[in-house]
Order: sequence, then C-alpha cells, then structure tokens
Amino acid sequence: MIERDDMTFTFGEFQRRLGELRARIAERCLDAVVITDPENIAYLTDYQTTGYSFFQALVVPLEKEPFMITRSLEESNVHARTWVELTRPYPDTGDAIQMLVDALREFGLSDKRIGYERNSYFFPAYQQDCIHTTLKNAKLMDCFGIVEEGRICKSQEEIAVMRRAALATEAGMKAGIEICQPGITENEIAAEISAAMFRAGGETPAVMPYVTSGPRTMIGHATFEGRTVLPNEHVFLEVGGCYRRYHTAMMRTVILGELSDAMYQSQEIMKRALKEIHRVVQPGMTVSDVDNLVRNIIMDNQVGASLITRSGYSIGIAFPPSWDEGYIISLKQGNSAVLKPGMTFHMIPWMWGIEGDKTCGISDTIEITDDGCRSFFNLDHDFVVKPAAAEAPKAIELPNDTSAGGSSSAEADSKTSKPKRSQKAAS
Repeated sequence: MIERDDMTFTFGEFQRRLGELRARIAERCLDAVVITDPENIAYLTDYQTTGYSFFQALVVPLEKEPFMITRSLEESNVHARTWVELTRPYPDTGDAIQMLVDALREFGLSDKRIGYERNSYFFPAYQQDCIHTTLKNAKLMDCFGIVEEGRICKSQEEIAVMRRAALATEAGMKAGIEICQPGITENEIAAEISAAMFRAGGETPAVMPYVTSGPRTMIGHATFEGRTVLPNEHVFLEVGGCYRRYHTAMMRTVILGELSDAMYQSQEIMKRALKEIHRVVQPGMTVSDVDNLVRNIIMDNQVGASLITRSGYSIGIAFPPSWDEGYIISLKQGNSAVLKPGMTFHMIPWMWGIEGDKTCGISDTIEITDDGCRSFFNLDHDFVVKPAAAEAPKAIELPNDTSAGGSSSAEADSKTSKPKRSQKAAS
C-alpha cells in the first residue's frame, strides 16, 4: 500500500477497511477475492471513474499485495486517487478477462480458492463463464456481499463526508423550491437545483434531480421532461446531493395555489411519520419494525393514498444508475435485520395516489446513533405554498428627467423585485 494523505479518508481508515475485509476472507476460507462492483472498489481504495462500463477489478489476496485490472486509460485514476501500487492495465484492443486470468496466474492465485461477486452488475454472465472455462485449476466461489458487510455501518469519517453531501442536497432543494412557480418548466427547476448543488460543493450525483408536476407526479421515477408547470398544481422534488460518491437525499413538495384539505392531511400524516421515526427509531429495532411503524401511519389516511414501496433504504456510496444502497438493506416487511449505530437510511414516508391523481413526498436521510437517530438536514418539512399565479413586478415611477441624476430605465429594471416565496401552510 502507498501511504498518502490526499485521499478522501485517512490512510488509517483504508487500512481498517482492508483489514476487516481480509478477516471476512479468512472466515470464508478463501485465498483471494475479485471485487468488480464500482461502489465496493471505491470503498476499499478511493478509486472512482465514470468509465466503469469497461471491466475493472480489485483483487485482494488474503496476505499478498492487492492489485487492480483496469482499462489502460483508467490506470491514471489508480495512480492519482488510490493507495494501490500494482496495476495490470489492458488496451482497448485487448481482452480484459484474459488480463485478469494472466494476473491471477502471475501472483500465484490460479489454483486457489477465489471469491467473486456473482451478482455484480459489472461482471456479467458471459465474463464469468470465461473465468470458469479458463481458470480450470482454481475453485471459484460466490462472495457477493463480502465488502457490503463493512459498508453497511458508516464510520465517523464517512458520516462527515455524508454531511458534506447533505449541504449540497439542501442547497439544491432550497433552489428548486425557490424557483417553482406557474409558467416555469420542470427543466428550469432541475437546472436551478443542479447549479445550486454544484455551487455548494456537490459533485455529479448518481441520479439527477427528480422533478415532476401535476399529473406527472403519478409516474414512478419520472423526472423533468420540459413540461410547463400550471397554476393550481403541485411540484414533487426529490434531490440527492453527492460528495466523493457519498449521497444524502430528500423529498419536498411545493403547492402553487390553495392548500386543499386532502393535501394538508397528507402533509400532516407524512410529518407525523417523520416525527415518529425520530422519536422511536434506535439500535436494536428490526428493519421490519421500522417499516411497520412508517407504513401503519401512512396507510391510515382518508385521502386515498398508499405507500406502495419500501419505507426506506440504506444510502451512502453510489454510482449511476442509482443513489441507494437498497440492495444491501431496504426497510420492508419481513426483514429481520437489526439496526446498528452508523447505519444511514433515506426514509421515504411518501404518499402515492392522493385523491387518485397526485403524489407528494417529504423525506429525510438519517444516521442511526448510539441511542436513537438524527437527520442530516435542517430544512423544514412543511409543504411550501405559493400563489397560483406569478406575482407581477411592481411598477416603478421614473422621474421625468433622467439626465440629471435620475434613474435610467435599465437601472429601474434592476430594482424590480422578484416574486417572494409565500408563507408555508400552517401546521
């Protein structure tokens, strides 16, 4: 390992992660593991690239030095970002899997017990078949989840990085709320959210902001498509800020017009769910317990809405196409996994199908602490209620003579105030 002080985390943090992984390798009676999931590689080494559609792997032997297989272009990321000393790059005209096989032979692993992530998105069946047919003397075993066991509970260094991501999330959401008004497009809202996230120090998120308005809020995972927001509609916003590949996320809702009884009831139900999460959730609870807590509150409504998904999911390191770690742990019925300090979740007590044609959300990202949980955010939970029509700028009287120190028309325009955000609905 190359000891360096310019990585996202301290060198000691990476040593701890690698040491704990090796302990799990030994528990499974393996001699080495081949890690191909981009999030897992980033967790262990600080390596990241947008070029992960090309095969890449970190090989961690039980005792010897780890090494990486990458496309030749991506080798620069290994040297620039990580503690990894040994690399075996392959050219664009080369065979990535053959390079992996050759490297395993070179480092004396070709006849050993080797674990690999059988369920990795980025190690497809065709490539796995090539390994099995080429590396005939090795015993190849599925080790999917062996890195995730370390990722599920975040260290304090990771929590600090997630708080940096939360600054971007909150900045983006505030900007999105601020610009929402009739006549603006969903794309313009998304542009403001993105610009604010990046100005706040955020980096490219795994998913760009979800922005839908009116009837489009009923389309699962739809996002901005150029639609113009109309008066008396609502806008659903879901923002995931990113810093060094770590994410936090939140949902909020903007009402452009009167707050109907149904929407007010929905707001209060979601707020109650979040309040109960912060009052009750603590280490020792099962995932199923938490899901039941949230689900029972959301489903007890008179507005026709449902919670049609899990009630939350682990969140942390992510590359596109998703910002969640839900494949590691999701809050859903029947899951007996137990909450532990350091776990982080995006809690989503959202409501689908209010009065049959509206979806709204208020969500939070939380950290499980030693005696409870706490939010990464400070932003208010209430729906933001704005006028159904954009406020016209007030006319400014110009002096008859602008030549003797009076305001010019351009100066007058600069003094025209923008519409101010209306007060939120009373809670």
